[in-house]
Amino acid sequence: MRKLALVMTAIVLVPVFSGAALSSERPDHFKGKPSETLAAALLNFRDHNKELGDILDKNDLSPRRMVEIHELTYTLENALNKIRSELDGLAAMLEEVHLASEQTDTHTVQSTGSAYLKMADEIIRAPRAPSQASNGEGQ
Repeated sequence: MRKLALVMTAIVLVPVFSGAALSSERPDHFKGKPSETLAAALLNFRDHNKELGDILDKNDLSPRRMVEIHELTYTLENALNKIRSELDGLAAMLEEVHLASEQTDTHTVQSTGSAYLKMADEIIRAPRAPSQASNGEGQ
């Protein structure tokens, strides 16, 4: 009975440990384009979402296209991580303005409010597609 229990335990645990070993050995084979600034993140997000949409619109998810999608997701993840980080900072600035307004702290409201609006404007005025910028659409 004891041998059976040991064998059963081994059968259950071997895949767990081997899977952990394999996952730690898996290299990051694509890094994607970096998004070091909010502007870069917004550009990468726009451009790579367009590429993803173009691939999906073809209704042909061949192995080659799946690799293209896989590569695109790394850049999109980098962009989203930067955007998320920047939005967290934007939310913190807005909260600072909110709290300062309750205390009638005009200096903080003015300085932090201006910084908040500058960053918010960068998001609102996210880069346009080249066709929109060149033909005046979307203005």
